[in-house]
Amino acid sequence: MQTVTTIGLDIAKSVFHVHGDAAGQVLVRRQLKRRFVLAFFQKLPPYPVGIEACASCHYWSRELQALSHIVRLMPPAYVTPCV
Repeated sequence: MQTVTTIGLDIAKSVFHVHGDAAGQVLVRRQLKRRFVLAFFQKLPPYPVGIEACASCHYWSRELQALSHIVRLMPPAYVTPCV
């Protein structure tokens, strides 16, 4: 079985979307409410996490880095075509 190599986090007001990817295949696709996001990432080993740069991305970046994840912020121009 393949293991997740990269995680994409789509942040929103109340429901976040998590996508785990390995070699172009989606292995994890979940919806999380805001209060469960940190608990979900605490259970995972450190992964690279991609987040779209927006108003609250710096807060979530700091929280995930405190859990030893590697966070990369992406400009919205690069994220929007992938939706």
